[in-house]
Amino acid sequence: MSRIALTGLVVAAHTPFAPDGSLALEVVERQAAHYLENGLTTVFVAGSTGESHSLSIEERRQLAARWLDVARGTPLRVVVHVGSNCLTDARALAAHAQRAGAMAIAALAPSYFKPRTAQSLVDCCADVAAGAPDLPFYFYDIPALTGVSLPMAEFLARGAERIPTLCGIKWTNADLCAYQACLNAPGGFDMPWGNDEYLLAALAVGARGAVGSSYAFAAPVYQRLLRSFASGDLAAARVEQYRSVRLIQLLAGYGYMGAAKAVMSMLGVNVGPARLPNEALTPERSARLRTELERLGFFEWIA
Repeated sequence: MSRIALTGLVVAAHTPFAPDGSLALEVVERQAAHYLENGLTTVFVAGSTGESHSLSIEERRQLAARWLDVARGTPLRVVVHVGSNCLTDARALAAHAQRAGAMAIAALAPSYFKPRTAQSLVDCCADVAAGAPDLPFYFYDIPALTGVSLPMAEFLARGAERIPTLCGIKWTNADLCAYQACLNAPGGFDMPWGNDEYLLAALAVGARGAVGSSYAFAAPVYQRLLRSFASGDLAAARVEQYRSVRLIQLLAGYGYMGAAKAVMSMLGVNVGPARLPNEALTPERSARLRTELERLGFFEWIA
């Protein structure tokens, strides 16, 4: 297994649903075209944005297979999230991702029965990663959703000895101090950043790549942010970051998942409703959201 790096913007893909809540896999091709039109060439499938914990195992297999079929022959690279509360299911999903041609896999921690130590988390991840021994493996650290908050520098040190395919951490955690410790940990691990509204801060301490949900509908904002930071124009980068903050705060006020999927539909990529327990927006609330987005200047930002 060769090491990889998730650099630049990696888009976290929504899972498309039909109005009745079933998978709408025919929409994946339109999603892929939209991402490529916006300069996005790496896709993170079936993560939090993909509502993975609301999908059956068979649905997750179908979703991954569809993405990998659509990406074949295009510049798109696909990372498949395989984490589950059941490690047997996660390992099976990892094996499927490898057979189907994924570039890498990721897995978050079990979150009902939680690992209590960094070593226990390493053991869980080693079990999952063994299902795809030829693919780079990322631990997906998202303590706000899993309730698992363990020392990630210790995880990397122990994981380096136990998980041959360990490539790094998908970091969706606001702790910049811990993030810097991992960036500077022995082994040169890849540490893609996962908090869209803090991207500029992460770049300042050394982030090279980021995985985010809002890149699906606001990629131009973040691309300008990256260019401004690279050229040393911090004032311009701050403008773009604050646009991100205002956008995400607005969507969160409506229920982020349902609102984000509504925005995708506004852009001509109908990924359908959110699946319960996330809530979809009613037509009335969607119309009100559009009015607020227009007032914010969102459609000019992404033009």
